[in-house]
Amino acid sequence: MAVRGRHGQPTLEQVAELAGVGRGTVSRVINKSPGVRDTTRLAVEEAIAQLGYIPNHAARALAGSRTDAVALVVPETEKRFFTEPYFSEIIHGVGIGLADTELQLLLTLVRTERERARFLQYAKARRIDGVFLVSVHRSDPLPDLLSEMDMPTVLGGRRTADETVSYVDSDNAGGARLAVRHLAATGRRKIVTITGPSDMYVAQCRLRGYEEAVRGACEGYDPSWAADGDFTEESGRHAMTELLRRHPDLDAVFAASDVMAAGALHALRAAGRRVPDDVAVIGFDDSPLAQHTDPQLTTVRQPVEEMGRTMAGVLIDQMSDPGAAWRNVVLRTELVRRGTA
Repeated sequence: MAVRGRHGQPTLEQVAELAGVGRGTVSRVINKSPGVRDTTRLAVEEAIAQLGYIPNHAARALAGSRTDAVALVVPETEKRFFTEPYFSEIIHGVGIGLADTELQLLLTLVRTERERARFLQYAKARRIDGVFLVSVHRSDPLPDLLSEMDMPTVLGGRRTADETVSYVDSDNAGGARLAVRHLAATGRRKIVTITGPSDMYVAQCRLRGYEEAVRGACEGYDPSWAADGDFTEESGRHAMTELLRRHPDLDAVFAASDVMAAGALHALRAAGRRVPDDVAVIGFDDSPLAQHTDPQLTTVRQPVEEMGRTMAGVLIDQMSDPGAAWRNVVLRTELVRRGTA
């Protein structure tokens, strides 16, 4: 027997409660909007049939309207966002990928739990049709929370090897191996590294690739050859200074980003070390910065603009076919030889 509301008719809220979903999900099923899993859609349709719910057509038109807007969310501070070239290149690539659509791109920085909660409320209100999320950290719950509300989402990078949300990434471990093997091939034997943040999978992969290559190319490996950074220039400078203190005889450094490599170059110059004569340096990203260091930076190129374009394509596909399986794309990296190694 159907459950009735105050005026004898079942309500949208009652349908949502019976189906075990939110009110917005019921609205999107009724209006055949994208971003709803087949199992969720079936549960809502069964609840509608069981309750005998009849949608209000005016409400359907309002609830089903598309915003034609997608958000690019960056969970980082303004300082890192505006100083790291990676972000501008990702935005550029996403913009190219969206150029032939009617979708507007909104940029959002999520720096605190309060800002995350505010953005989630914005997403729950269906003011956007999809989300790009870049620079994800291991403990970031935002991808899962967006997935739970059936919001089409694509990550730039991933949180772990077992990521459950669609993502586009680069071969970070392979790129690090390329860098170390090049250094070893040029006769370097005390190859140290400056890592990225330990809670980011991208940094873990670059460290893993470095360690694998060092073990294969050098006489052993010592964990003290690695110093922590956080993808900022200042952290690269501090880490390089620490590595010089630990190992005055080091002859090469692989930095997990170009920005940190630039900081390492400053520290080496301050210590009176010549690059590449005394110490060879390789970065990662091939950002515009790499061509403006002195000497110009040898680096591993990850195709950041292509990553952005690919992310746009994956998100558009998700929005068009919400029942499709999640996708992962890993793009190749390559070594770009310049003056520092």
